[in-house]
Parts: sequence; C-alpha cells; structure tokens
Amino acid sequence: MNCSSEDPTCKVFPSTNLTEHYGEPLDFFKIGLFSLSLLFGLPTHSYIIWLIVTGTGSGVASEFFNLNLSVCEVILSLYSLINMLRMIPIFQTQGLLILAKFLSGNIITIRPVFQCLMCVERYLAVVHPVTFLKFKPLRYRVICSTAVWITGLGSCVLCIFIVVSHHFSFMWFSLLQFLLFLSIQLFCLVTVLRALKQSGPGERGREREEENHMKRRAFYLILILTVPMLIVSVPFIMTGFFYIVLQRDTVLSLFSLYCIVLSGFVPALLFLWRVGKLPFFKHP
Repeated sequence: MNCSSEDPTCKVFPSTNLTEHYGEPLDFFKIGLFSLSLLFGLPTHSYIIWLIVTGTGSGVASEFFNLNLSVCEVILSLYSLINMLRMIPIFQTQGLLILAKFLSGNIITIRPVFQCLMCVERYLAVVHPVTFLKFKPLRYRVICSTAVWITGLGSCVLCIFIVVSHHFSFMWFSLLQFLLFLSIQLFCLVTVLRALKQSGPGERGREREEENHMKRRAFYLILILTVPMLIVSVPFIMTGFFYIVLQRDTVLSLFSLYCIVLSGFVPALLFLWRVGKLPFFKHP
C-alpha cells in the first residue's frame, strides 16, 4: 500500500512511505511495529500507571515523572493504532489525519522532555543536594509536568501545520529538540560520573559508601535513559540528512522508527525491575 502524500507518518517518519521505493513487503514491518507498540506497549504502561497510582514502589510523589512518561507511551500506542487504521482505505479520513499529526508532537517533544527531567532530577540530587532538598517533591514535579504538557500541547498544535506543508522546517524542529535533550542528558551523565569519582572531605567510610551508592544509582539511571535517547537520535538525524540530500527515503528511516518505539520499553522495564514486578529478574 502506497502512503498518501498527506499521511503524517510519511512526513514525520518517512519510513512509512518506503513502499514507494522498496515494495509492498515493508507494509508487514510497519504493521509489526505498530502492533508491537499497541499489543505490548499499551498493557505494559497501563500496568505501570496502575502500580504507581496504587502506591507500588516509592509512591506517587517519587514516581511522578515515571507516571507521566508512561502516559506518553500510552499516547504513542494510540498513535500506532491510528496509523494502523489509516492503512485501511475506509479509515483514511481527515479527522484521523489531523489527530495523527497532533499526536506526533508527543513523540518529538513531550516524551523526550520527561526523560530529560528524570536525568536532571538525579543530577541535582547528586551535585546540588542542598538545593534539591529545598523543593517539595510532589509540588515541583507537578509544576514541571504541567509546564511540559502545556509546552507539548503547543508542539502538537504546531505539528498539525508544519508536518505536511513545511517538511524541512519540521525536520529541523525535530532534530534541534533531539540534540538539545541529548546534550542535557549527556551533561548530567558526565557530571554525575565526575561526582562519583570524587569523595567529600572528612567523610567516614560508611558515609562515603552510602553516598557513593546513591551516586552510582543516579549514574546508572541517567545512563539507562541516555543510551536509548542516543540510539534514537543518531538514526533520526541520519534519516533527516539522507532525506534532505537524496530527496527520498532509505531503509534507515524504518530502523529509526523502530528505535523510537522500542526505546519506550527501557524505562518501563527499569521501573518493573525496581519494584520487583519483572518476572525472572527480581530486584535484589
């Protein structure tokens, strides 16, 4: 099935228009990817939302960013459902087209920002603990999350107007955001790593070990969030570069779309492992 020129997935993720160059079999890869997001991503993140709301783990206050991140993944599953429906001619309506373009803002803005906020939070807890302790956890997280959703809403509305009519502008809009968020996460990662190698003056052995344990946990969390972001950003940047230079899609764009969807499972698996809900991999 050839992708319509008005299909947002042809513009946001050119891989959905690869059929034009590489043939119909790639439809199966697209269906498989969207099915994976819908059949596994939706129940997994709905389960995480339920666990957080019911108090599993460290409570709603401590897991508030995780809660919002799971909501973003549920929206991504809805986006996958819409794209699957739009592969059926009867569902290629203007309403679904606008909704799909609107939800694309969740992928390029809202989800990366929440991942970035989790890294910044750990960075502040390690490098500026006094400042970090001055904030009431739930209050500042609610304020930050509200700001993200409002900003993300603006990004979603913007996507409706520029996805199709100004594709190159949209590519730059997306790439700059990915690079910004990746740079912030890498800064947090390097700074926490440097703090981990340093010991405070006059610390006793036990206190030093406890502090190093906290720093290591923060470092591993930031690393786990940054690596998927890096894996997503590099293919996406290369996809945009090849699209601008070659004026057509490459198989790399399909790989980029897979990375975007699969990266959402990393924070989910980390949370489930941490609360002891991941089968065969119990938290020690």
